[in-house]
Amino acid sequence: MTAAELGRELEVSVRTIHRDVEELAKSGVPIYAERGPHGGVRLVDGYRTRLTGMTAQEAEALFLGGMPGPAAELGLGTVVAAARLKVLASLPPELRARASRLVERFHLDAAGWFRQGDVVPHLAGVAEAVWKGRRIEIDYDRGDLRVTRPIDPLGLVLKAGLWYLIGRTGDQLRTYRVARVSRVASLGERFERPPGFDLAAYWAESSAAFERDAPRVEVDVRVRPEAIDRLADAVGRRVVDEAERLRGGDPDGWARLRLRLAWDDEVPRMLFELGRDLEVVGPPEVRARIVATARDIVDRYAGAQAG
Repeated sequence: MTAAELGRELEVSVRTIHRDVEELAKSGVPIYAERGPHGGVRLVDGYRTRLTGMTAQEAEALFLGGMPGPAAELGLGTVVAAARLKVLASLPPELRARASRLVERFHLDAAGWFRQGDVVPHLAGVAEAVWKGRRIEIDYDRGDLRVTRPIDPLGLVLKAGLWYLIGRTGDQLRTYRVARVSRVASLGERFERPPGFDLAAYWAESSAAFERDAPRVEVDVRVRPEAIDRLADAVGRRVVDEAERLRGGDPDGWARLRLRLAWDDEVPRMLFELGRDLEVVGPPEVRARIVATARDIVDRYAGAQAG
């Protein structure tokens, strides 16, 4: 079969086919590609693979790669569990023991500390549309207003415990945070995926562009030394590691840092997570925003108490 035929059959790009063929060849699978009008991707005649042919490291990696939490969110929790049991039963005794030991001793948890992740009531509906290639209409909260858009759902990405939908609107590719989707409706029609679209490559490029181009603001803070790890959990370890240590003593012995943050509506919430262990010192407009938010919180609770 040609790479284009395989791509259509597997619903992936030709680029992905070439990449996977190269990886399979590196792993020892006798697969090769021939160029020319009669060429294509070929597997050596008579080749068969069996689970019993797995190495110990491959068996361990297979079970270490399982993430039951995200699978359950996608509605695949029981399917993944059943598949792992079947694979485990198919392994020879020595590999079965190693894989079982790994599951007992290692567990992957993608979310950060003190973060429960987003509430994503419409994730299953979005995932079904992605899988079936069905066009949908969503109501989406952008923060400043709520919009309704038809979407060609191309893929889902789990990043730091948060789900993102990559979708096409018109001729544009956009990224949507699934937790902000308040309604999903199927439009009852299929769509053609963009030729050559590679989800992993798109995400790598778009996330790098976001980190590079997002508006930044320098925020001076005072923080208790014992709370610096919590600050790193809130704003990112790299942000804290790259922070400028401000000179001058602090009467309470607190650390004084200048953080360079990608400013958005969630930054005050992230800084509020440290409570009394952190104070925003400047710049004045950022401190004023923090103060205004704090007053809104006090007024809300004072009003509730009075009622």
